[in-house]
Amino acid sequence: MARTATRLHPRPRAPTRHDSSIGGPLLWPAEEPWPYCREPHVVDGVNPALSPADLRLERRIFAASHGRDLTPEERETLERIRPPRTYPARPAVQAYDGPMAMLPVAQLYVRDVPDLSPPEGKDLLQVLWCPFDHPIMPRTLLFWRSAAAVTGILDAPPEPSAVQFGGYLPEPCVLEPERITEYPDHLELSEELREQLRQWSVPQAAGEDMDPDTYYDCVLSNAPGWKVGGWPAWNSTDPSPQSCSECGTGMELLMTVATFEEGDDAGNSWSPHPHPGAGPYPGHRGYNATGVQIGSGYRQHLFVCPAEPEHPHIESMT
Repeated sequence: MARTATRLHPRPRAPTRHDSSIGGPLLWPAEEPWPYCREPHVVDGVNPALSPADLRLERRIFAASHGRDLTPEERETLERIRPPRTYPARPAVQAYDGPMAMLPVAQLYVRDVPDLSPPEGKDLLQVLWCPFDHPIMPRTLLFWRSAAAVTGILDAPPEPSAVQFGGYLPEPCVLEPERITEYPDHLELSEELREQLRQWSVPQAAGEDMDPDTYYDCVLSNAPGWKVGGWPAWNSTDPSPQSCSECGTGMELLMTVATFEEGDDAGNSWSPHPHPGAGPYPGHRGYNATGVQIGSGYRQHLFVCPAEPEHPHIESMT
């Protein structure tokens, strides 16, 4: 049941189009139209949708003011971006007409991420999404490419006019890939094997002051954070095997988009190995260099057809 996976370990730096990255610029052909989402985009006004420029400005102000009081100018800017609410208030519905430009989420070169299984002749995966819920998470698009075939590059791709939640605008990050071995979530195992694991975990869990009923999932089965390949986690839903809509083949996990790099309950099991030449690991649970938040702290799994990765993929939130 062992599967390999590549943990991506996003780190805040300035990636280029020729780097594997989260939220970085894409090696996008100049002659190829940029993708737009043409589905409805409606928000209830409780959490106002903001422009990417305003979200980036808000993040810069908070980063610059860390450890000190806001200046009057900073406070004025933040109140302009998010005007103070008046109560009682009825949420105003916002509807955005026309197509919405999609945002870069990930660019992954096979040379950096060995657990990618691209179509023949392709060595680059690009993931984009619409920064609005459709219906409970962003809608994603996958593009497989040959990097060598991209000659003219699109320098200034369009951006959406609004982003529903700040957590749907990824911060540019480079990657420090780490290959690991994973095992299935306990919900994908037989009752007999679950009991064997629980009994085996009793002394292990006691040594780390953990619950033996959850020790396997927290410490051994699958890693937290962004990754490619491996096994899905089923934290909020039961396993839901899916078949390819084109050929009927059972779908497999391509990629996990995560809110947090490390969980709060995994002990030190998934603390990453130091990467050669890398700076110090931030070292605290809940670290989130990408700024991405799925739901109230979940993961978004992307499943693809192993027989033909370019068949339609499936998304799930767990």
